[in-house]
Amino acid sequence: MHVDLGSALDATPGVSQESLERLDEQVATAHQRIEAGRDDHEHGYAALNLPSTVDLDAIRTAVEPFGDAEAVLTVGIGGSALGAATFADALSDPAAPDAYFLDNVDPEHVSRLLASLPLEETVLNVVSRSGTTAETLANFLVVREAMADAGVDWTERTFVTTGDSGNLRSLADQHDLPSLSVPDGVPGRFSALSTVGLAVAAIQGHDLDAIRAGAAEAADGLSGSLFETPAYAYGATTYALAQRGAVTNAVMPYAERLETFAEWFAQLWAESLGKDGLGQTPARALGATDQHSQLQLYRAGPRDKLVTLVRPRERPNRAVPATDLDGLAYLGGSSLGALLDAEFEATEASLAASGVPAVRVEIDAVDERSLGALLYEMEAACVLYGELAAVSTFTQPAVEWGKRAARGLLGGGDFAEADAVDDRTSLVVE
Repeated sequence: MHVDLGSALDATPGVSQESLERLDEQVATAHQRIEAGRDDHEHGYAALNLPSTVDLDAIRTAVEPFGDAEAVLTVGIGGSALGAATFADALSDPAAPDAYFLDNVDPEHVSRLLASLPLEETVLNVVSRSGTTAETLANFLVVREAMADAGVDWTERTFVTTGDSGNLRSLADQHDLPSLSVPDGVPGRFSALSTVGLAVAAIQGHDLDAIRAGAAEAADGLSGSLFETPAYAYGATTYALAQRGAVTNAVMPYAERLETFAEWFAQLWAESLGKDGLGQTPARALGATDQHSQLQLYRAGPRDKLVTLVRPRERPNRAVPATDLDGLAYLGGSSLGALLDAEFEATEASLAASGVPAVRVEIDAVDERSLGALLYEMEAACVLYGELAAVSTFTQPAVEWGKRAARGLLGGGDFAEADAVDDRTSLVVE
Protein backbone atom coordinates (compact mmCIF):
# COMPACT_ATOMS: atom_id res chain seq x y z
CA MET A 1 0.00 0.00 0.00
CA HIS A 2 1.00 3.62 -0.47
CA VAL A 3 0.67 6.00 2.48
CA ASP A 4 0.67 9.80 2.25
CA LEU A 5 0.97 11.52 5.64
CA GLY A 6 1.00 15.07 4.29
CA SER A 7 -2.49 16.01 5.46
CA ALA A 8 -1.65 14.94 9.01
CA LEU A 9 1.35 17.26 9.33
CA ASP A 10 -0.37 20.65 9.40
CA ALA A 11 -3.51 19.78 11.29
CA THR A 12 -5.11 20.11 14.71
CA PRO A 13 -4.34 17.70 16.23
CA GLY A 14 -1.40 16.97 14.02
CA VAL A 15 2.14 15.68 13.94
CA SER A 16 5.25 17.32 12.56
CA GLN A 17 7.89 15.57 10.50
CA GLU A 18 10.33 16.30 13.30
CA SER A 19 8.12 14.50 15.83
CA LEU A 20 7.83 11.54 13.48
CA GLU A 21 11.61 11.44 13.17
CA ARG A 22 11.88 11.30 16.95
CA LEU A 23 9.19 8.62 17.10
CA ASP A 24 11.12 6.59 14.54
CA GLU A 25 13.59 5.57 17.25
CA GLN A 26 10.73 3.92 19.14
CA VAL A 27 9.55 2.33 15.89
CA ALA A 28 12.97 0.72 15.46
CA THR A 29 12.78 -0.74 18.96
CA ALA A 30 9.21 -1.95 18.41
CA HIS A 31 10.24 -3.55 15.12
CA GLN A 32 12.93 -5.54 16.92
CA ARG A 33 10.31 -6.83 19.37
CA ILE A 34 7.95 -7.72 16.53
CA GLU A 35 10.66 -9.59 14.65
CA ALA A 36 11.65 -11.48 17.80
CA GLY A 37 8.03 -12.47 18.31
CA ARG A 38 7.79 -13.66 14.73
CA ASP A 39 11.04 -15.64 14.98
CA ASP A 40 9.76 -17.43 18.09
CA HIS A 41 6.25 -17.86 16.65
CA GLU A 42 4.81 -16.18 19.76
CA HIS A 43 1.07 -15.85 20.22
CA GLY A 44 -0.20 -12.98 18.09
CA TYR A 45 3.08 -12.26 16.38
CA ALA A 46 2.63 -15.58 14.57
CA ALA A 47 -0.09 -13.89 12.50
CA LEU A 48 2.60 -11.92 10.69
CA ASN A 49 4.17 -15.21 9.56
CA LEU A 50 1.05 -16.43 7.75
CA PRO A 51 2.34 -15.66 4.25
CA SER A 52 4.93 -18.39 4.81
CA THR A 53 2.97 -20.75 7.08
CA VAL A 54 -0.52 -20.93 5.57
CA ASP A 55 -1.13 -24.22 3.74
CA LEU A 56 -3.00 -23.30 0.56
CA ASP A 57 -3.07 -26.92 -0.65
CA ALA A 58 -4.92 -27.96 2.50
CA ILE A 59 -7.52 -25.28 1.82
CA ARG A 60 -7.97 -26.39 -1.77
CA THR A 61 -8.29 -30.03 -0.70
CA ALA A 62 -10.91 -29.25 1.94
CA VAL A 63 -13.16 -27.34 -0.45
CA GLU A 64 -12.65 -29.60 -3.48
CA PRO A 65 -15.86 -31.62 -2.81
CA PHE A 66 -17.91 -28.45 -3.20
CA GLY A 67 -17.06 -27.47 -6.75
CA ASP A 68 -20.76 -27.56 -7.67
CA ALA A 69 -21.82 -25.03 -5.03
CA GLU A 70 -24.04 -22.15 -6.06
CA ALA A 71 -23.62 -20.48 -2.66
CA VAL A 72 -21.40 -20.70 0.38
CA LEU A 73 -22.78 -19.85 3.81
CA THR A 74 -20.21 -19.11 6.51
CA VAL A 75 -21.39 -19.42 10.10
CA GLY A 76 -18.97 -17.58 12.35
CA ILE A 77 -18.63 -14.33 14.23
CA GLY A 78 -16.08 -11.53 14.37
CA GLY A 79 -12.72 -12.64 13.05
CA SER A 80 -14.21 -15.97 12.02
CA ALA A 81 -16.22 -14.20 9.33
CA LEU A 82 -14.95 -10.68 8.59
CA GLY A 83 -11.74 -11.63 6.80
CA ALA A 84 -13.56 -14.02 4.49
CA ALA A 85 -16.31 -11.44 3.93
CA THR A 86 -13.70 -8.80 3.05
CA PHE A 87 -12.27 -11.00 0.29
CA ALA A 88 -15.72 -12.09 -0.91
CA ASP A 89 -17.06 -8.55 -1.21
CA ALA A 90 -13.89 -7.03 -2.62
CA LEU A 91 -13.32 -9.75 -5.22
CA SER A 92 -16.99 -10.23 -6.10
CA ASP A 93 -17.46 -12.07 -9.38
CA PRO A 94 -20.92 -12.70 -10.91
CA ALA A 95 -19.75 -16.12 -12.11
CA ALA A 96 -18.60 -17.24 -8.65
CA PRO A 97 -20.78 -18.87 -5.99
CA ASP A 98 -22.51 -16.25 -3.86
CA ALA A 99 -21.10 -15.81 -0.36
CA TYR A 100 -23.28 -15.24 2.69
CA PHE A 101 -22.35 -14.82 6.32
CA LEU A 102 -24.30 -15.56 9.48
CA ASP A 103 -22.38 -13.54 12.05
CA ASN A 104 -25.34 -12.51 14.20
CA VAL A 105 -28.19 -14.34 15.90
CA ASP A 106 -31.04 -12.01 14.96
CA PRO A 107 -33.81 -14.62 14.43
CA GLU A 108 -35.62 -12.62 11.75
CA HIS A 109 -32.45 -12.17 9.69
CA VAL A 110 -31.47 -15.82 10.06
CA SER A 111 -34.91 -17.01 8.98
CA ARG A 112 -35.06 -14.68 5.97
CA LEU A 113 -31.61 -15.69 4.79
CA LEU A 114 -32.28 -19.41 5.07
CA ALA A 115 -35.59 -19.01 3.23
CA SER A 116 -33.77 -17.31 0.34
CA LEU A 117 -30.95 -19.83 -0.11
CA PRO A 118 -30.93 -22.85 -2.44
CA LEU A 119 -29.92 -25.13 0.42
CA GLU A 120 -29.40 -28.16 -1.81
CA GLU A 121 -26.67 -26.24 -3.70
CA THR A 122 -25.26 -24.38 -0.68
CA VAL A 123 -22.05 -25.36 1.10
CA LEU A 124 -21.95 -24.65 4.84
CA ASN A 125 -18.68 -23.39 6.34
CA VAL A 126 -18.72 -23.46 10.18
CA VAL A 127 -15.88 -21.53 11.81
CA SER A 128 -14.97 -21.48 15.50
CA ARG A 129 -11.54 -22.03 17.01
CA SER A 130 -12.92 -23.33 20.31
CA GLY A 131 -15.94 -25.06 18.85
CA THR A 132 -17.97 -23.62 21.73
CA THR A 133 -18.84 -20.11 20.48
CA ALA A 134 -22.50 -19.78 21.46
CA GLU A 135 -23.66 -17.67 18.51
CA THR A 136 -21.85 -19.83 15.95
CA LEU A 137 -23.03 -23.14 17.37
CA ALA A 138 -26.63 -21.92 17.73
CA ASN A 139 -26.73 -20.73 14.12
CA PHE A 140 -25.13 -23.96 12.95
CA LEU A 141 -27.83 -26.01 14.67
CA VAL A 142 -30.52 -23.84 13.05
CA VAL A 143 -28.97 -24.18 9.59
CA ARG A 144 -28.51 -27.91 10.01
CA GLU A 145 -32.19 -28.27 10.89
CA ALA A 146 -33.21 -26.13 7.89
CA MET A 147 -31.16 -28.38 5.61
CA ALA A 148 -32.73 -31.51 7.06
CA ASP A 149 -36.22 -30.03 6.65
CA ALA A 150 -35.40 -29.31 3.00
CA GLY A 151 -34.31 -32.91 2.46
CA VAL A 152 -30.62 -32.00 2.25
CA ASP A 153 -27.98 -34.25 3.81
CA TRP A 154 -26.05 -31.62 5.74
CA THR A 155 -23.05 -33.92 6.14
CA GLU A 156 -22.55 -33.81 2.37
CA ARG A 157 -22.66 -30.00 2.28
CA THR A 158 -20.62 -29.00 5.35
CA PHE A 159 -17.01 -28.42 6.28
CA VAL A 160 -15.60 -26.97 9.48
CA THR A 161 -12.68 -24.75 10.40
CA THR A 162 -11.75 -25.21 14.04
CA GLY A 163 -9.10 -26.08 16.60
CA ASP A 164 -7.61 -29.47 17.36
CA SER A 165 -10.27 -30.23 19.98
CA GLY A 166 -13.77 -29.15 20.92
CA ASN A 167 -17.32 -29.73 19.73
CA LEU A 168 -16.73 -28.95 16.06
CA ARG A 169 -13.62 -31.12 15.88
CA SER A 170 -15.56 -34.00 17.43
CA LEU A 171 -18.43 -33.40 14.99
CA ALA A 172 -16.05 -33.42 12.02
CA ASP A 173 -14.48 -36.67 13.20
CA GLN A 174 -17.85 -38.29 13.88
CA HIS A 175 -19.28 -37.48 10.44
CA ASP A 176 -16.02 -37.53 8.48
CA LEU A 177 -16.50 -33.91 7.42
CA PRO A 178 -13.82 -32.05 5.48
CA SER A 179 -12.05 -29.79 7.94
CA LEU A 180 -9.38 -27.14 8.27
CA SER A 181 -7.32 -26.27 11.33
CA VAL A 182 -7.26 -22.78 12.78
CA PRO A 183 -3.57 -21.81 13.00
CA ASP A 184 -1.93 -21.80 16.41
CA GLY A 185 -1.00 -18.45 17.89
CA VAL A 186 -3.24 -16.42 15.56
CA PRO A 187 -6.11 -14.46 17.18
CA GLY A 188 -9.30 -14.50 15.13
CA ARG A 189 -9.12 -10.86 14.07
CA PHE A 190 -5.64 -11.52 12.63
CA SER A 191 -6.67 -14.68 10.76
CA ALA A 192 -7.84 -13.28 7.41
CA LEU A 193 -4.76 -14.62 5.61
CA SER A 194 -5.17 -18.10 7.06
CA THR A 195 -7.52 -21.05 6.58
CA VAL A 196 -10.16 -18.97 8.36
CA GLY A 197 -10.25 -16.20 5.78
CA LEU A 198 -9.23 -17.99 2.59
CA ALA A 199 -11.54 -21.02 2.37
CA VAL A 200 -14.45 -18.99 0.99
CA ALA A 201 -12.10 -17.31 -1.49
CA ALA A 202 -11.04 -20.77 -2.66
CA ILE A 203 -14.65 -21.88 -3.17
CA GLN A 204 -15.29 -18.71 -5.17
CA GLY A 205 -12.29 -19.45 -7.39
CA HIS A 206 -10.09 -16.52 -6.39
CA ASP A 207 -6.31 -16.67 -6.74
CA LEU A 208 -5.00 -17.72 -3.33
CA ASP A 209 -1.41 -17.64 -4.55
CA ALA A 210 -1.76 -13.99 -5.51
CA ILE A 211 -3.28 -13.13 -2.12
CA ARG A 212 -0.36 -14.82 -0.38
CA ALA A 213 2.16 -13.21 -2.72
CA GLY A 214 0.84 -9.74 -1.92
CA ALA A 215 1.03 -10.44 1.80
CA ALA A 216 4.52 -11.93 1.43
CA GLU A 217 5.77 -8.84 -0.37
CA ALA A 218 4.40 -6.70 2.45
CA ALA A 219 6.07 -8.96 5.04
CA ASP A 220 9.40 -8.73 3.24
CA GLY A 221 9.06 -4.94 3.21
CA LEU A 222 8.91 -4.53 7.00
CA SER A 223 11.91 -2.56 8.23
CA GLY A 224 12.87 -0.66 11.35
CA SER A 225 11.81 2.75 10.06
CA LEU A 226 8.40 4.28 9.51
CA PHE A 227 9.89 6.26 6.61
CA GLU A 228 10.66 3.01 4.76
CA THR A 229 7.62 0.90 5.69
CA PRO A 230 4.08 2.00 4.77
CA ALA A 231 2.54 -0.23 7.45
CA TYR A 232 4.70 1.35 10.14
CA ALA A 233 4.11 4.83 8.73
CA TYR A 234 0.39 4.29 9.22
CA GLY A 235 0.66 2.61 12.62
CA ALA A 236 3.08 5.17 14.06
CA THR A 237 1.17 8.17 12.74
CA THR A 238 -2.20 6.96 14.00
CA TYR A 239 -0.59 6.31 17.40
CA ALA A 240 0.99 9.78 17.49
CA LEU A 241 -2.30 11.43 16.51
CA ALA A 242 -4.20 9.49 19.17
CA GLN A 243 -1.67 10.67 21.74
CA ARG A 244 -2.46 14.23 20.65
CA GLY A 245 -6.23 13.81 20.88
CA ALA A 246 -7.36 12.17 17.62
CA VAL A 247 -9.05 9.30 19.44
CA THR A 248 -11.45 8.46 16.58
CA ASN A 249 -10.20 7.01 13.30
CA ALA A 250 -12.79 7.27 10.52
CA VAL A 251 -11.85 4.83 7.75
CA MET A 252 -13.42 5.96 4.47
CA PRO A 253 -12.84 3.79 1.39
CA TYR A 254 -13.68 5.26 -2.00
CA ALA A 255 -14.71 1.93 -3.50
CA GLU A 256 -17.91 0.05 -2.73
CA ARG A 257 -15.99 -3.22 -2.84
CA LEU A 258 -13.85 -2.07 0.10
CA GLU A 259 -16.77 -1.25 2.40
CA THR A 260 -16.46 -4.57 4.23
CA PHE A 261 -12.72 -3.93 4.59
CA ALA A 262 -13.67 -0.98 6.81
CA GLU A 263 -15.71 -3.37 8.98
CA TRP A 264 -12.77 -5.76 9.21
CA PHE A 265 -10.48 -2.87 10.14
CA ALA A 266 -12.89 -1.74 12.85
CA GLN A 267 -12.69 -5.06 14.67
CA LEU A 268 -8.92 -5.28 14.26
CA TRP A 269 -8.34 -1.77 15.62
CA ALA A 270 -10.94 -1.77 18.41
CA GLU A 271 -10.38 -5.24 19.84
CA SER A 272 -6.59 -5.04 19.65
CA LEU A 273 -5.95 -1.52 20.93
CA GLY A 274 -8.84 -0.74 23.29
CA LYS A 275 -7.07 -1.56 26.56
CA ASP A 276 -6.22 0.24 29.83
CA GLY A 277 -8.15 3.38 28.94
CA LEU A 278 -6.22 3.66 25.67
CA GLY A 279 -7.00 3.03 22.03
CA GLN A 280 -8.52 4.72 19.02
CA THR A 281 -12.19 4.28 18.18
CA PRO A 282 -12.68 3.15 14.55
CA ALA A 283 -15.57 4.66 12.62
CA ARG A 284 -16.78 3.40 9.25
CA ALA A 285 -17.68 5.63 6.34
CA LEU A 286 -17.99 5.22 2.57
CA GLY A 287 -16.90 7.70 -0.04
CA ALA A 288 -18.52 9.49 -1.69
CA THR A 289 -21.78 8.60 0.09
CA ASP A 290 -20.77 9.84 3.52
CA GLN A 291 -19.42 13.13 2.25
CA HIS A 292 -23.09 14.07 2.38
CA SER A 293 -23.52 12.99 5.99
CA GLN A 294 -20.59 12.19 8.27
CA LEU A 295 -18.12 14.64 6.71
CA GLN A 296 -20.01 17.51 8.31
CA LEU A 297 -19.07 16.16 11.74
CA TYR A 298 -15.49 15.31 10.80
CA ARG A 299 -14.84 18.79 9.42
CA ALA A 300 -16.80 20.95 11.87
CA GLY A 301 -17.29 18.83 14.98
CA PRO A 302 -14.98 18.11 17.93
CA ARG A 303 -11.28 18.05 17.07
CA ASP A 304 -10.82 14.44 18.11
CA LYS A 305 -10.75 12.69 14.74
CA LEU A 306 -8.43 11.33 12.11
CA VAL A 307 -9.84 10.43 8.69
CA THR A 308 -8.20 7.59 6.76
CA LEU A 309 -9.02 7.91 3.06
CA VAL A 310 -8.62 4.67 1.11
CA ARG A 311 -8.79 4.16 -2.65
CA PRO A 312 -7.45 1.99 -5.47
CA ARG A 313 -5.23 3.70 -8.05
CA GLU A 314 -6.75 1.63 -10.84
CA ARG A 315 -10.39 0.58 -11.22
CA PRO A 316 -12.95 -0.21 -13.94
CA ASN A 317 -14.62 2.92 -15.24
CA ARG A 318 -17.86 4.01 -16.86
CA ALA A 319 -18.46 7.05 -19.05
CA VAL A 320 -21.09 9.64 -18.19
CA PRO A 321 -23.32 10.31 -21.25
CA ALA A 322 -23.44 13.79 -22.71
CA THR A 323 -26.42 15.93 -21.75
CA ASP A 324 -27.88 19.26 -22.77
CA LEU A 325 -29.41 19.91 -19.36
CA ASP A 326 -28.48 23.33 -18.03
CA GLY A 327 -25.73 23.18 -15.45
CA LEU A 328 -24.83 19.54 -16.13
CA ALA A 329 -22.96 19.82 -19.42
CA TYR A 330 -19.65 19.67 -17.54
CA LEU A 331 -20.41 16.06 -16.59
CA GLY A 332 -20.88 14.90 -20.17
CA GLY A 333 -17.80 13.25 -21.60
CA SER A 334 -16.42 12.63 -18.12
CA SER A 335 -16.68 9.36 -16.18
CA LEU A 336 -17.90 8.03 -12.88
CA GLY A 337 -14.30 7.20 -11.96
CA ALA A 338 -13.19 10.77 -12.59
CA LEU A 339 -16.10 12.03 -10.50
CA LEU A 340 -15.24 9.67 -7.63
CA ASP A 341 -11.60 10.74 -7.75
CA ALA A 342 -12.67 14.37 -7.69
CA GLU A 343 -14.84 13.64 -4.65
CA PHE A 344 -11.85 11.98 -2.95
CA GLU A 345 -9.57 14.96 -3.65
CA ALA A 346 -12.27 17.39 -2.57
CA THR A 347 -12.79 15.59 0.74
CA GLU A 348 -9.07 15.53 1.42
CA ALA A 349 -8.80 19.24 0.61
CA SER A 350 -11.87 20.05 2.72
CA LEU A 351 -10.35 18.33 5.73
CA ALA A 352 -7.01 20.06 5.20
CA ALA A 353 -8.68 23.46 4.90
CA SER A 354 -10.32 22.96 8.27
CA GLY A 355 -7.19 21.56 9.89
CA VAL A 356 -8.51 18.01 10.38
CA PRO A 357 -5.79 15.34 10.10
CA ALA A 358 -6.12 12.84 7.28
CA VAL A 359 -3.99 10.02 5.95
CA ARG A 360 -4.23 8.84 2.37
CA VAL A 361 -3.93 5.08 1.83
CA GLU A 362 -3.84 3.83 -1.76
CA ILE A 363 -3.59 0.34 -3.21
CA ASP A 364 -2.79 -0.49 -6.81
CA ALA A 365 -6.14 -2.13 -7.54
CA VAL A 366 -8.90 -4.08 -5.84
CA ASP A 367 -7.40 -7.45 -6.72
CA GLU A 368 -5.99 -10.45 -4.90
CA ARG A 369 -2.40 -9.28 -4.65
CA SER A 370 -3.27 -5.78 -3.45
CA LEU A 371 -5.79 -7.08 -0.92
CA GLY A 372 -3.31 -9.56 0.50
CA ALA A 373 -0.84 -6.74 0.97
CA LEU A 374 -3.42 -4.31 2.39
CA LEU A 375 -4.72 -6.68 5.06
CA TYR A 376 -1.21 -7.76 6.05
CA GLU A 377 0.03 -4.19 6.31
CA MET A 378 -2.93 -3.06 8.39
CA GLU A 379 -2.30 -5.97 10.76
CA ALA A 380 1.37 -4.96 11.01
CA ALA A 381 0.32 -1.33 11.58
CA CYS A 382 -1.96 -2.46 14.40
CA VAL A 383 0.78 -4.54 16.03
CA LEU A 384 3.20 -1.61 15.84
CA TYR A 385 0.62 0.76 17.37
CA GLY A 386 0.15 -1.74 20.19
CA GLU A 387 3.88 -1.90 20.83
CA LEU A 388 4.18 1.89 20.93
CA ALA A 389 1.19 2.18 23.27
CA ALA A 390 2.42 -0.73 25.44
CA VAL A 391 -0.97 -2.46 25.36
CA SER A 392 -1.66 -6.19 25.24
CA THR A 393 -2.52 -6.23 21.54
CA PHE A 394 -3.46 -9.88 21.22
CA THR A 395 -5.86 -10.27 24.15
CA GLN A 396 -9.55 -9.36 24.41
CA PRO A 397 -10.59 -9.60 28.08
CA ALA A 398 -13.69 -7.42 27.66
CA VAL A 399 -14.95 -9.66 24.86
CA GLU A 400 -14.35 -12.78 26.91
CA TRP A 401 -16.23 -11.23 29.87
CA GLY A 402 -19.30 -10.75 27.69
CA LYS A 403 -19.08 -14.30 26.37
CA ARG A 404 -19.05 -15.72 29.87
CA ALA A 405 -21.97 -13.54 30.93
CA ALA A 406 -24.08 -14.62 27.95
CA ARG A 407 -23.23 -18.29 28.44
CA GLY A 408 -24.19 -18.07 32.11
CA LEU A 409 -27.52 -16.45 31.27
CA LEU A 410 -28.29 -19.28 28.85
CA GLY A 411 -27.55 -21.96 31.45
CA GLY A 412 -24.24 -22.99 29.93
CA GLY A 413 -22.39 -22.88 33.24
CA ASP A 414 -21.95 -21.00 36.48
CA PHE A 415 -20.28 -17.70 35.59
CA ALA A 416 -20.03 -14.79 38.01
CA GLU A 417 -20.26 -12.38 35.08
CA ALA A 418 -23.88 -13.43 34.54
CA ASP A 419 -24.77 -12.19 38.02
CA ALA A 420 -23.81 -8.68 36.99
CA VAL A 421 -26.85 -8.54 34.73
CA ASP A 422 -29.16 -8.55 37.74
CA ASP A 423 -27.02 -5.96 39.53
CA ARG A 424 -27.23 -3.27 36.87
CA THR A 425 -28.90 0.06 37.60
CA SER A 426 -31.96 0.99 35.53
CA LEU A 427 -33.92 4.18 35.01
CA VAL A 428 -37.04 3.37 32.99
CA VAL A 429 -39.08 6.05 31.19
CA GLU A 430 -42.29 4.85 29.53
